[in-house]
Amino acid sequence: MDLLGISLALFGAALATALAGIGSAIGIQVAGTSAAGVMTEDPDKFASCLILQALPGTQGIYGLLITFFVLNKLGLLGGGGAVAINWNQGLQIFAACMPVALVGWISAIHQGKTSAASIQMIAKKPEAMGKAIILPAMVETYAVLALLTSILMLMGVQV
Repeated sequence: MDLLGISLALFGAALATALAGIGSAIGIQVAGTSAAGVMTEDPDKFASCLILQALPGTQGIYGLLITFFVLNKLGLLGGGGAVAINWNQGLQIFAACMPVALVGWISAIHQGKTSAASIQMIAKKPEAMGKAIILPAMVETYAVLALLTSILMLMGVQV
């Protein structure tokens, strides 16, 4: 087994989970800070704030999902033992992980900022909750596109 190939593939999977997870943590923190301020004034807005705060967390889930796809492709799930891949295949898997890693990282932070603004909007106009969800959901679109890109790229790697 080529250790470079498996190492590249696992490094890509680790970055997918780590970078998307870091972005989600930052995005959730930004939205949570805004939510805490709003709930100080009106504790009844907890449910609305929680929904908006949770939205940036999806990118971390997408990164983890790609990691599961990689581990499955490498034969590391289920106890069957790793498949033999060369450095080129490892590099292809690494590259396939990058869309969800990088877009997940950046989009989660910006989704958190948009969620924070939406939380401020519902503080003044609670009836605008539908509109408040749509704004950060627009940022989510690009995280979903990155997830799909990573999945399609992974499917194209022959092992």
